[in-house]
This record gives sequence, structure tokens and C-alpha cells, in this order.
Amino acid sequence: MTPKSECSRQRRAVLVLATIWLSGCATVGSDGSGPGACPPVVEYSRKFQARAAGELDLLPEGSAIAEMMSDYAVLREQARVC
Repeated sequence: MTPKSECSRQRRAVLVLATIWLSGCATVGSDGSGPGACPPVVEYSRKFQARAAGELDLLPEGSAIAEMMSDYAVLREQARVC
């Protein structure tokens, strides 16, 4: 077996396990209806938001954490609209 095929097999196994794990935790149907379909959005005080923004500014340019926070902001907005 080549190293490349072993990596591919591991990747598929991880994806299958992640899919099983995530679907096992589902509390609503895939159509998104029912109670709990929209997650609650935690509200942060302005002081806490300012503190977080200051800490984010201290991160190096291109930081993975900064990119993750950007994704999190999108998810929060989607949950708020939901």
C-alpha cells in the first residue's frame, strides 16, 4: 500500500466518523423545523466586546484565530436571523 492511499483511507475514515458523530447529535430533523432549530445567540456587553477586539488586534497578521473569529461572526449573524 502506498503512503498516499493510506492517507486517503484515513481521511475517508475520519469523514465517516465525523458524519456519524454529528448526525447522532441532531435534535431536529434535517429540514430545520421544530423546537431548537435555531441556536440562541449569546449577548456580550460592549465592554467585553471592546476587550475582545483589543485582544484580537494583538494577534499577528494572518492569525488562524482571527480567521476563526471572522467565521464565528458570520455564524452568529446567521443564528440571529434564524
